[in-house]
Amino acid sequence: MQMDDVINRRAFVRSGLLLTATVLGAVACTPTPSRETMPSSTPAPDSSPAPSPGSRVMLAYFSRPGENYHYGDRIDLEVGNTQVVAEMIADAITVDVFRIEAADPYPDDYEQTVQRNVQEENDDARPEIASPLPDLSDYAIVLLGSPVWNVQTPMIMRTFVENVDLAGKTVHPFATYAVSGMGRVRTDYAQLLPGVTVTEGLAVQGEVASQARPNVDAWLRQLGLLGA
Repeated sequence: MQMDDVINRRAFVRSGLLLTATVLGAVACTPTPSRETMPSSTPAPDSSPAPSPGSRVMLAYFSRPGENYHYGDRIDLEVGNTQVVAEMIADAITVDVFRIEAADPYPDDYEQTVQRNVQEENDDARPEIASPLPDLSDYAIVLLGSPVWNVQTPMIMRTFVENVDLAGKTVHPFATYAVSGMGRVRTDYAQLLPGVTVTEGLAVQGEVASQARPNVDAWLRQLGLLGA
């Protein structure tokens, strides 16, 4: 599910802040290529070349299920909108996946999550991530996904980018939103990651995330990650 600024029109009246809605986590690796079997019981060595350092792609994302904004109303989502898009990406190309999950999970209740996000922003907080962070030394490209909350990245995304080594890598952000598009997401990452290449990214409206596969494929093709 997503939390975004449009959602927060009621929350804006209550708290004076607008929250963009969208929609954490073990590293899931791509399957090992199948191996042919020798005529004897001894398996043949895997002839697939090992990936060279920096040739792999990491997909790291944060997504929140539960009660979400939906065309001015609320809807309960078993799978958050950002996760829906992340799974489309993982189905289209070979990536390793790390789901960013809060050590203190966000509430299922939408208004409670709005209030917590406002407090985290006011405190410039860095919410703790539940799982050990991945080693990105073998990755040249990182696809970084989240909802747009209050026109910017959720504070937990700051926790992630400030505690992994993204030096020398290219970051392609993607986000789910209600009405603000990418908001300040790219700007946030560019400011947090000086010297790192951060591209414009992909914005998907949360309510239609399940229909976003053509846009996802076109984006990946534009990045050179998906063949024609």
